Amino acid sequence: MCRRLIPPFEKAAAYGSYDGGLRELIHLLKDELVRPAANVLGRMLAEVVAGFATGMAGDSVLVVPVPLHAKTLRQRGFNQSELMARTALKLLSDDRYVLRADLLQRKRETRSQTGLSGPERRDNIRGAFAVSNVQDLGGSVVLLVDDLLTTGTTASECARILRRAGAARVWVATVARTLKLDVARVELPEENDARLAMAAHG
Repeated sequence: MCRRLIPPFEKAAAYGSYDGGLRELIHLLKDELVRPAANVLGRMLAEVVAGFATGMAGDSVLVVPVPLHAKTLRQRGFNQSELMARTALKLLSDDRYVLRADLLQRKRETRSQTGLSGPERRDNIRGAFAVSNVQDLGGSVVLLVDDLLTTGTTASECARILRRAGAARVWVATVARTLKLDVARVELPEENDARLAMAAHG
């Protein structure tokens, strides 16, 4: 089925597999609200974005984090995808990339996708997103950023909405995906919390 369906994005890439230290880092950030984890994950994300350089050569790119619903954002205090994107863009130091955290909005709350079947995931996420300002998007190349790619349902829905609103192309960069890939080791600055160092090194 996946091979027969053409996704609405050009390509999706991730730094590594959602297990071990990488999984712990994501949980430290999202569940335990340890914000310094975003710096480590952002460095991983920067490597993924750098890998798109050839395909995006010469293009100005709008970097769009997958948004949280307003209620979730209030509870957590931050959007983890936006924090990671900010760190990644600082490291890349490339004027082509413009962060637009306001461009895509989550209009309604959705259930957690964990444990849902493919059709249930699609139904759960359908109609959840909207572009806030279509005029800002026309003809642009978009880099959609998220922490995790599982089945690609959320990324596909966001990309579909962005393409419908006028985006020329959409690329997807995540820190982790639920496939068994080798996760590279990460060197951490000494001032980072010891738990971050242990998590990043597996």
